[in-house]
Amino acid sequence: MGNSYAGQLKTTRFEEVLHNSIEASLRSNNLVPRPIFSQLYLEAEQQLSSLEAGSRADNEEEEEEEEEEGSESSSPPVSYQMKPPPEGCCTTDGFCQAGKDLRLVSISNEHIEVPSGFLLVGAKSPNLPDHLLVCAVDKRFLPDDNGRNALLGFSGNCVGCGKKGFCYFTEFSNHINLKLTTQPKKQKHLKYYLVRNAQGALTKGSVICWKGAEFRGRQSSSSTCSSTLFQLPESSGLLGSTSSEPLPAPNPSAPAGTQQTAAPIDHTPSTAAFSSTVYNGKESPKQQLVKNNLSALTRPSVLGTLTNPGPPKKRHKGWSPESPSSTETWNLQLNPQVPNRVKTDGGNLSSLPHSALVGPASSPMLGSGEPVSVPDNLLKICKAKPVIFKGHGNFPYLCGNINDVIVSPLLYTCYRNSQSLSRAYEQYGASTIQPISEEMQLLLTVYYLVQLASDQVPLIEDLEQIFMRSWRESHLSEIRQYQQAIPQTFPQAPSQVAPVTSAQLPWLAGLAASSCNDSVHIIECSYSLAEGLSEMFKLLIEGKLIKTNYVVIICAGRNRAIDSCIVITGKYQARVLSESMLTPSDYQKEVNYQLVTGKVETLGSFFSTLCPEGDIDLLLEKFYQENQGHISSSLCASVNKPTALNGTGTAVCTSYEIERHQIRPFQLAVAQKLLSHICSIADSSTQNLDLGSFEKMDFLICVPPSEVTYQQTLFHLWHSGILLELGLEKEHLTKQRVEQYVMKLDAEAQIKFKVFLQNSMQNPHTLFVLIHDHAHWDLMSAMHSLYPQTELSTGLVDRLLNCREVKEAPNIVTLHVTSFPYALQTQHTHISPYNEIHWPSSYSNGVDLYHENKKYFGLSEFIESTLSGHSIPLLRYDSSFEAMVMALGKRFPRLHSAVIRTFVLIQHYSAAMMAVCGLSQMKNYTSVETLEITQNLINSSRQCPSGHGLMVVLRIPCTPLAAVAYERLYNVRERLALEDNFEIILGNPNSGITIGKHFVEQLKIWQKIEDVDWRPQTYLELEGLPCILIFSGMDPQGESLPRSLRYCDLRLINSSSLVRTTLEQELGLAAYFVSSEIPTEKAVVNDVLESDPEKLSSTDNEDEEIATEGSTSEKRSPMKRERSCSHDSASSSLSSKASITAFCNESSPPLIAAGDAAKSPHQVLSNSTEETTNNYEKLKQKVDKGAQTTFSKHLTPVTEQLDTKQNIKSAQISITSSSSSPFSSSSSSSAPTHNSFILQTSQCSMTKASKQPPIVFLPKLVYDIITSTDSSGLPKSSSLLPYHSVMWASSFRPLMSKMMTCTEQSLYYRQWTVPKPIHMDYNNRNEGRMDTFHPRRLLLSGPPQIGKTGAYLQFLSILSRMLIRLTEVDVYDEEEININVKEESDQLYHQPGDMWPDLETFKKMPFDYTIHDPKYEDASLICSKLQTITSEDRSMSRKQEDMYTRRQTTRMRLSKYAAYNTYHHCEQCHQYMGFNPRYQIYESTLHAFAFSYSMLGEEIQLHFIIPKSKEHHFVFSQPGRQLESMRLPLVTDKSEDYIKSPTFTPTTGRHEHGLFNLYHAMDGASHLHVLVVKEYEMAIYKKYWPNHIMLVLPSIFNSAGVGAAHFLIKELSYHNLELERNRQEELGIKPQDIWPFIVISDDSCVMWNAVEVDCSGDRKSDYTWTERNVSLKQILQHIEATPNVTHYALIGMRKWSSKTNSAEIKESFSCCHVHDFIMLNVDLTQNVQYNQNRFTCDDVDFNLRVHSAGLLICRFNHFSVMKKQIAVGGQRSFHIKSKVSDTPVSISPAQYICAPDSKHTFLAAPAQLLLEKYLQYHSHRFFPLSLKNYSHPVLSVDCYLNLGPQIAVCYVSSRPHSLNISSSGLTFSGLLLYLCDSFVVASFLKKFHFLKGATLCVICQDRNSLRQTVVRLELEDEWQFRLRDEFQTANAKEDRPLFFLTGRHI
Repeated sequence: MGNSYAGQLKTTRFEEVLHNSIEASLRSNNLVPRPIFSQLYLEAEQQLSSLEAGSRADNEEEEEEEEEEGSESSSPPVSYQMKPPPEGCCTTDGFCQAGKDLRLVSISNEHIEVPSGFLLVGAKSPNLPDHLLVCAVDKRFLPDDNGRNALLGFSGNCVGCGKKGFCYFTEFSNHINLKLTTQPKKQKHLKYYLVRNAQGALTKGSVICWKGAEFRGRQSSSSTCSSTLFQLPESSGLLGSTSSEPLPAPNPSAPAGTQQTAAPIDHTPSTAAFSSTVYNGKESPKQQLVKNNLSALTRPSVLGTLTNPGPPKKRHKGWSPESPSSTETWNLQLNPQVPNRVKTDGGNLSSLPHSALVGPASSPMLGSGEPVSVPDNLLKICKAKPVIFKGHGNFPYLCGNINDVIVSPLLYTCYRNSQSLSRAYEQYGASTIQPISEEMQLLLTVYYLVQLASDQVPLIEDLEQIFMRSWRESHLSEIRQYQQAIPQTFPQAPSQVAPVTSAQLPWLAGLAASSCNDSVHIIECSYSLAEGLSEMFKLLIEGKLIKTNYVVIICAGRNRAIDSCIVITGKYQARVLSESMLTPSDYQKEVNYQLVTGKVETLGSFFSTLCPEGDIDLLLEKFYQENQGHISSSLCASVNKPTALNGTGTAVCTSYEIERHQIRPFQLAVAQKLLSHICSIADSSTQNLDLGSFEKMDFLICVPPSEVTYQQTLFHLWHSGILLELGLEKEHLTKQRVEQYVMKLDAEAQIKFKVFLQNSMQNPHTLFVLIHDHAHWDLMSAMHSLYPQTELSTGLVDRLLNCREVKEAPNIVTLHVTSFPYALQTQHTHISPYNEIHWPSSYSNGVDLYHENKKYFGLSEFIESTLSGHSIPLLRYDSSFEAMVMALGKRFPRLHSAVIRTFVLIQHYSAAMMAVCGLSQMKNYTSVETLEITQNLINSSRQCPSGHGLMVVLRIPCTPLAAVAYERLYNVRERLALEDNFEIILGNPNSGITIGKHFVEQLKIWQKIEDVDWRPQTYLELEGLPCILIFSGMDPQGESLPRSLRYCDLRLINSSSLVRTTLEQELGLAAYFVSSEIPTEKAVVNDVLESDPEKLSSTDNEDEEIATEGSTSEKRSPMKRERSCSHDSASSSLSSKASITAFCNESSPPLIAAGDAAKSPHQVLSNSTEETTNNYEKLKQKVDKGAQTTFSKHLTPVTEQLDTKQNIKSAQISITSSSSSPFSSSSSSSAPTHNSFILQTSQCSMTKASKQPPIVFLPKLVYDIITSTDSSGLPKSSSLLPYHSVMWASSFRPLMSKMMTCTEQSLYYRQWTVPKPIHMDYNNRNEGRMDTFHPRRLLLSGPPQIGKTGAYLQFLSILSRMLIRLTEVDVYDEEEININVKEESDQLYHQPGDMWPDLETFKKMPFDYTIHDPKYEDASLICSKLQTITSEDRSMSRKQEDMYTRRQTTRMRLSKYAAYNTYHHCEQCHQYMGFNPRYQIYESTLHAFAFSYSMLGEEIQLHFIIPKSKEHHFVFSQPGRQLESMRLPLVTDKSEDYIKSPTFTPTTGRHEHGLFNLYHAMDGASHLHVLVVKEYEMAIYKKYWPNHIMLVLPSIFNSAGVGAAHFLIKELSYHNLELERNRQEELGIKPQDIWPFIVISDDSCVMWNAVEVDCSGDRKSDYTWTERNVSLKQILQHIEATPNVTHYALIGMRKWSSKTNSAEIKESFSCCHVHDFIMLNVDLTQNVQYNQNRFTCDDVDFNLRVHSAGLLICRFNHFSVMKKQIAVGGQRSFHIKSKVSDTPVSISPAQYICAPDSKHTFLAAPAQLLLEKYLQYHSHRFFPLSLKNYSHPVLSVDCYLNLGPQIAVCYVSSRPHSLNISSSGLTFSGLLLYLCDSFVVASFLKKFHFLKGATLCVICQDRNSLRQTVVRLELEDEWQFRLRDEFQTANAKEDRPLFFLTGRHI
């Protein structure tokens, strides 16, 4: 309509008017508040994040299901049932049932009788696409030339057997064996008239023109196994439906459409069977219902013929993913954000309930109206098959040559999806918010197509996103308004009022298309689309649509909905779209078929015609003959050079080093993160992993079935040393042993895996780690198979790793490791988001987190290098290659583009090799890029004295093509005598590496390998080998490449199946570590690889690394960039993006404005390859004349300086056409030679290569997708569908953003993607409950080649160490102190073998006052008269600096009798701990318990928390359930399974780490265990220990020390003893028979030991002893069984030490101090109290009181307790800080006291703690005479306070009848009176003698008591006091400080 304007008015004014007119027409409707096109097309993208959530409404999803069912049907709803053939008849295709041949080729020369009125016609059989079957048909039933006047019905004869009178075409088709699955119709199968040619042979004539009006009804078509019919979606009657059941077809007996997707004309497929429901080529679970009649859903895909063998396994639901939208031109840079129908392999049944997957459905694409005939020879004329996208409304039938068109319902689906409103908006009751109208959709589509560049292909995601954004922006105000509104009923009908009317639509569309130079052509029809399609075909045949890429056909009547379709007529676009519909297997089959059938030979012959010198092979042969002698000698010299040099020792390349296994900081960090996740699984209350129960670990690594990956993993495993470290293997490690730990996922995997599972079952105490490396490979469900006939290993991962045994084994942890985790992050994933570990980023807020000496180059760095400001883009494309491919694609429309691309690239490489070898004329037949690669490859080995070279990776996914390429390049190399210069390696995933003997020898020399049979098995071992690695296989499988990789040529990757994973893993091949010692930018700029001066003739990529020979200057040259821009017929986007804007002012006039250049670098595209060649030639001539001078005037001063140095280098290595020999190293046309610099500049190219990342060449399509970004900077590739076996959950999903972290991306995919039925996670769903996650499954993701293998091997190492560590514990291991102070006595009171002490003997034993416990090493020595002499040397034995060193520990393995903390979970003690999942968390009740205590002067109220399971230990009052007492046993009770003494454990700050789990220690015996906790810690202890009894101290003790706990435990126990005596007395039991003992245990006692003494020696004194670990039950029962046990007040045991000697246990029992773990007789000690104020040494103080009271303290020396070192809680929980400020300031102990009434800073700490700490460190201020004066100790009355290790004290008790040492001969150096009670009187003190100048310290609660004490004790008689000698602890008044008074002895 508007095409008359095209190309005439070019002014900006016209464009302005155009836009204004469109905007005005849109503004005419009130529903659109802003002009949509200007928003979408001109303005910057608006992020509407607030509206981005949500998904489709339920009922719309159901509609979609039903419609998609129709659209995805591979055949009619009710299939035609063919009558079975008669018994014994022939059923061969091409023969009639009588067995006669009907094929035209067979009977063309036979005489055939034709009755009058009959004509011979050719029938097409779907099973024989290449043949016509000859039939005789009555011409009355055939149409005339106008397609009219054919009679209904049929009459025909069989020309084979002569049978006549077939009246029904059905009957006739059966007879001639057409074998149809749909009802036969003559117009579908009778195709051509047959005529005799001049020779009398029967040949194909004109097409029968079936076009009669009588076929307007619902016509049916034939569809066989190999010609599958696709139903077309139709919108009628479905919008209002909310049923989830499929609707019946309106005419179930008739097939749904007429378009036949016949098998390719070229050949017949061997596999005709085609599963009905095709998801990625796999059968759905419902397939059994529909397999035979092909009536269920397949993809809504191609209609027409796909040129692929066999049934088209429809890959893509739409426009190709690889084709970018023109984000350069379009400010609105769109991401594909809607159900991605393009890239999915299988049926993208977005949000379908799977009950609706089968059965007939109303087809949304039913043909209607007049049929449209597809012209003959369409493909031949147009050079491409048009792709027709059905849009809105009804679509007409196609008939005739439908093999030459492809019809797809994709656009229809897109339109329908965009009309589904999101659920998110439904809740607002948005009754007025209407979906976008059909007219608006079509108009937006036209606009989108108009702005696409000619080398771009439309992306369906772009379009869907346009619709979504348009709708959201149009209704922004309504959406906001309804966020507050009351929800209302939501209408399903589409809007009645549309922003654009049907009448406006064609005019606006035409107006929009008028500016695009006819690339979009609008056809308006009056009645039906049939008119428009017919006109379009006519225009195509007439050649009037040569410049048109898209034809939009609109039929917009006044009173009905619009009909529309869009036809892709651009040759390039149509090819890309049709190829994108092939599955990977079909793609391979197609390519293979074309190779096998020789179809590619036409391509070869075409190449020969291109070369004016004749066939390349002839040239090669000629060159070989001419130069044979010369080349070999010259080359041998160059290759053998390193050996010679090595011999003389003059020059050897020192840069060669294979990296050995070393752990980088990143890998260590990741390993630790993995370990912490394992620990968190173990720590969680779910009991899913009991780390404590494992003694060791084992592992198995699963890798894809690539031999190289397998060997590479073995290599890493071998060199990591992990097997030896884990103790899995002994010293002599063999390769066979290592292979046990790595499993290739191939056919033999199941055997190895079975062994692994058996091991895991047989070793429950071994933790097995199953590592699934490269985990995104093969995620197929085991129930499906993508390649049922070939791949046995498909679905193996699912069968093995997801088997029930792995899932249920409590000792198997699965770790998935991948660079592309997206397919494992769906709504149905097995992996919890909390179990994902992402590789950390190197920088956080600009801070380098992990200092590494190498910089990683991955995808983002490669993309960044393409931005302006970067010297050399690492990502490039080759526009001359692309131009040639495009031209050949038009010339050979039947060849797959992969074949064309491969052959062109092989041709380029061959020509480049020839050019480098001296055939300079061949430079015209290669591209500059290929020439650069080849030249640098061939030259590289000659720049290094050792012959090191570069690796070039040539990626050819299709294995047959890779083999062809290998063979061809190998031959060319041989002919050019380069076989010793570089190697060509064919890398096939299924086989190892094969390289020539010569190169193996070189590698062995470089790597210093002496093994005769050594062969490289990984690509990493090819370090430094100059080679082309042809990397084949559909997907890389984790192979790593060496550092000598310089070029990664990805020009042949399959750009039609682009999903994010596919794309990123291809680019991952080039991921690389660069040494970061050199700034990368600088390294890249200055490192110039050598190239030919004629490279200046480049038609693109002026940013190539070398412009002229070795000169950096041209890289920066403005002139060069400008020239490239103006003369290049296919200008590189690299140049234009990065530099046109910067250099536009140079010589040649810019073709486009700088701003536009930035948008679209493709303005200068030519339409013919001839122009390219001409420009190429012109440039070449210019350059040949004088390359160096052309640019000299543009050099900057810097580049001039660089120039000289680089040209020196170029002088030695240039290969130019003027050289006398192809390998001349002396002549150069571009620079002088400076021999003096030779050594300096001949640098090893491998070294340089390892200092910079490789250069990557991409297909143009992929390059555009990778480098185009959205507004946040996110590459477009990241927004693609993540993986082919998943699909988007909804169109209405928010955009991804560059700012998303890996975790956010994971959550995004978990919310917005669902697996397809072919995915192994498909069935893993449980209504959104959390238990779909497998608890022992983790996912490690990180960029490719970054070191994940090293990280997980390191993880195994530290996990193993941790498991060993978990079975070990650090216990204190210290010798007893003050041994030398002990009284040496030969007298033995007991024999070494005595089991119990003898009471009478024990009473005779003297009490040892000295403290021997090593924890009191810095405590004051306690003197007795006996020790005064020997204690003199104590100061010598103790060194001051030793006092504060860390206490000595040793690591012990936990025995089965250990006590555990809360981290221990084992089966046996689940119930004990109260965490058993089968039970509820234990209920507890809180009970108050009060008793009065006179010393405190008030009633003490305690609280017990008693779990239900422990109530039997207590007595409760019957009516009120009040706690009365704790049950106590009898002294006489004897039971093997019962511990009589209740155990009390005071604890603070150790709810997690305290060792309160005594289940194993008690060996399962019944016991009563009470935790004594502070009130503020009650809740946390109860949480961690729900099944333990708690005794909660009153709140006044919240800040008290351990003395308070001991005091209350003892007082409560005595009170309870009294209550029990009273209670049981009523039962007739004597009070003395009640068991009086309790155990007070520290919370760090971990194990107990017993010494076994063997006294079987000859003499009584001879004995041997051994110490072993025993249960606490055994020890307690032994002690409880002691004869006369109730006569002992305190019983304890030794502290364990590895240094214990015989002397210490010679005496079986000691009367001395006991600590840590004691049995206390509460009856005997009734009147001896713990000091409730004490924080330290309270046990020493109590021991002294007990002894002075005349009670017995017994230590069992044959028993010992091990104490665990616990770094938290206990004494450490007391922090002394300032009361004024919260800021932690270190306060020295000297500041703990101050003068009364001073302005000293008060401290927030108990006064008693300040006192004890001050005296410990600064008591010498009070007792100066006592310092190191051990013979004159300080007299301490009624208490023991630690005065520090340099002061000795003498303890006396003031109680009457107490036992005290004889002080008659002692003179004291000081007197300490601490809180004296009334027992201390003046007369008592006067008994003791003091030195002159001795000091006194009196400590009281207040100043008043201080004065009263001085008076009462008559202290002023002997002591002198001064006012300034009064002090107080640094407490505020309300904190009740303690007061001191000091004085001197007169």
